[in-house]
Formats: sequence, C-alpha cells, structure tokens
Amino acid sequence: MSQSLQRALTLLVELGEEPKSLDQLATGLGVHKSTVLRLLQTMEGERFVTHDSEHRYRLGTRLFELANRSLEGRDLRTVARPHLSALNAATGQTVHLATYESGEAVYIDKLDATHSVRMYSRIGRPAALHCTAVGKVLVAALPREQWAAIAERLDYRKFTERTIQSPEQYLAELELVAAQGFAEDHEEHESFINCVAVPIRNGTGAVVAALSVSVPDMLLDHDQVLGLLPRARATADAVSTELGWSPSPDK
Repeated sequence: MSQSLQRALTLLVELGEEPKSLDQLATGLGVHKSTVLRLLQTMEGERFVTHDSEHRYRLGTRLFELANRSLEGRDLRTVARPHLSALNAATGQTVHLATYESGEAVYIDKLDATHSVRMYSRIGRPAALHCTAVGKVLVAALPREQWAAIAERLDYRKFTERTIQSPEQYLAELELVAAQGFAEDHEEHESFINCVAVPIRNGTGAVVAALSVSVPDMLLDHDQVLGLLPRARATADAVSTELGWSPSPDK
C-alpha cells in the first residue's frame, strides 16, 4: 500500500472517532501539517471530508453515501446463512430466519435439525404471529401503537392447549417480549416443540428479522432450550453487525 493512501485511510479512521483540527491530525500521523493539508484538500474535493468555520475536519457525505450503498447491497439471507449454519452445526437443532412482510411473519430460511424429527415450517410459509417465537419478536419490534390493531385482527387459531387465545393475552405477551428482548414458543404451535427467538437489526437499529432455535421436547426440555438463548443471541448479534448495527455501550 502506498504511503499516501495509508495516511489518507488513517485520517478517515481518526475522523471517524470525532472531528479534529489540522494540528491534531498532523500530530497523530507524525508528519508535517502541510503534508496532512494536501491529503485533506484532495479528500475534501471528493467529499470524503469537510471542515467547519473553526477548521475542524470531519467525515464528508461521500463516505455516508458509499456506506449506505454497501449496506443496501447486502442481502439479509446471504449475510445470515453462514451464521445460521454455524448455529445449526453447534446445536444440532432447527434454525429459522423470518421477516415481517405485509402483515405476516414469513420464513425466509431454515436449516433442519440433524436428528430425524422434522418441523412443519417451510421457507416462504407464514409463521403464526400469536404462537411462534419469531412472530412475537417481529410484532414486538413494531411501534406500540400498531400492536392493538394487529392483536384484534388475529384469529387465534388454537394449535395446542398452550396457544394464546385472546388479544389481551397477546398484548401482555408482546410487552414481555419487548422487555426481555427475546420470545418463547413453549409448546404453543406444536405440542412437542419448544423454541426461542431473538431479533436481528440493521445499521439503524431497526429489527429486520428474527432468528429462532426450535427443539423437540424429547431432546431438550423447556429450561434446556432457554439455555440455548445466549448462543442464539450471539448469532443474531453477529448477523446484525454485518448489516451495520453497532451495540450500545451498555449492552
């Protein structure tokens, strides 16, 4: 890599932390101010940096444009697949990826468990909003003012004895999911399946998908499935990071 290019990249990294003066940047690079100024003028001409009236330099709009194009070009399923595969291999259990589309939670990817038990779910098939973990995560991520309307329109089909049966129950469940940051399907959709789901976020922090791990109770009981939550969260965070998300410092 050329010395000038290396210095220019170093300047961008420095300015990514906070706006800085010419003196600060020159000191950081360990070179004369005239050298740094020439680089900054070239980058400013291409809108990679800009400066204010106090001659403090900051990142320019060209960088944000490029970053947005890069993130927009990253297909969620393509980005997520290696991470889902790793989670599937590590747990041996069924892993789902779902998004919220036109009022429905839709499975966009699935990796089957290594054991012989197969689940009802299929890629492209909707997931019931009231009794699947991915459905709960996706609805709980919507603005609260939309919850009541969604709760009222559901038909609350009873799949098992544990299936939520009313708008009141559903709204209480959404509050719980929003508070704890994950959702459960405790034998609510299929009588022998327990499931945990967590959100996947993009660069703005918005929830764009839900990831779940589903396990037959003959293999792991409810508490053991909850024990998979940290691994599921780590996987979702890894996907989110690739989509541009950055966790808050207190996470």
